[in-house]
Amino acid sequence: MKESAGTLLYRRDASGSIEVLLIHPSGNYNRKAPWGIPKGLVDPGENPEQTARRETLEETGVVAGELVDLSSIVYQKSRKRVHAFVGEAPADAEPRVASWEVDQATFLPLEEARQRIHPDQAPFLDRLLALLRS
Repeated sequence: MKESAGTLLYRRDASGSIEVLLIHPSGNYNRKAPWGIPKGLVDPGENPEQTARRETLEETGVVAGELVDLSSIVYQKSRKRVHAFVGEAPADAEPRVASWEVDQATFLPLEEARQRIHPDQAPFLDRLLALLRS
């Protein structure tokens, strides 16, 4: 089974509402593809958190701070396992398209993110909310 890892970084806007950092994959074939967390395949010798940090920096230019393990999901079709880590985005985080693999990287309000995110990754949003409520 392929293993990948990524981060779900969040922040609160001026009104206190939650926004999350999502990316959109580049390429004409991905024009209608869902958004997702910055993530990538775990390289040999890396643990999932190291991969998550590397991929977030490579795809968005954002350096993740303290992270908490959100566990994983398995894609329904490809059966790829995705490990996720969550953390508050650095106050000065300004995501940018930092890789050819991505054509958009931005913070989205939670409800908009829920509409755009890959359906198999939606549980990460629920886990974020549960973590913030605890």
